[in-house]
Amino acid sequence: MDDQTRSRVAAELLAAYDSRVPLEPLTATHDGMALDDAYAIQQLQVERLVERGRTVKGHKVGLTSAAMQRLLGVTEPDYGHLFDDFFFLEHQPIPAERWIQPRIEPEVAFVLKAPLRGPGVTVHEALQAVDFVLPALEIVDSRIRDWRIGLFDTIADNASSGGVVLGSTPTPVADVDLRLAGAVLHRNGAVAGTGAGGAVLGSPLTSLVWLANTVGARGVTLEAGHVVLPGAVCAMVPVAVGDTFTATFAGLGSVTARFV
Repeated sequence: MDDQTRSRVAAELLAAYDSRVPLEPLTATHDGMALDDAYAIQQLQVERLVERGRTVKGHKVGLTSAAMQRLLGVTEPDYGHLFDDFFFLEHQPIPAERWIQPRIEPEVAFVLKAPLRGPGVTVHEALQAVDFVLPALEIVDSRIRDWRIGLFDTIADNASSGGVVLGSTPTPVADVDLRLAGAVLHRNGAVAGTGAGGAVLGSPLTSLVWLANTVGARGVTLEAGHVVLPGAVCAMVPVAVGDTFTATFAGLGSVTARFV
């Protein structure tokens, strides 16, 4: 892709946020799209949103489960950015019409107390940079019609980011084995999914290290105070108006999102 095409695709994706009209799969309409093209398109959107007054408040990691990697034919995750207006308070009404085709995923969120800059970040260094962890619900959305995404589609679309609801029970990372922390997702009181931290690259901490080293190679630092969503512990679930979701994590507490 040339710079002009990258810029045009970035503008089309940004317009889809406002119009709520999804695009056809990018890989079907742009032959020869590559990994660097997809991340460049994502970064162009970040730069334009920051110019408009938005603030980056963290990052998310996607494609962390073996099942999703097999589905898209990849062997590593991807990442996207979290903006200030992506964050919603738990238990408070969330307007579902904000998104095109929202889904929800339970995750363990890291909150950083020190910056992380790769490449070369180790598990030990990542642990030292974490202030605490929180139960979280990630709202994922796709600006690609009917979720017909390939790897480059989702990367260009900011890793299908949409929003996040953080719980209010901070836990020191040393107080819980994130690999074994089980979670149950309820939708309107019924079980909608179960999983454990080990579903996320073997451990959510592995995901944090991967992110720090991957964005570091692209000149990006994970900043103190930022939130990192390392990946879902179970499959995403569709969101409808009137839904209430609660994710309960062993040793971490719970978090609730209510859509109106």
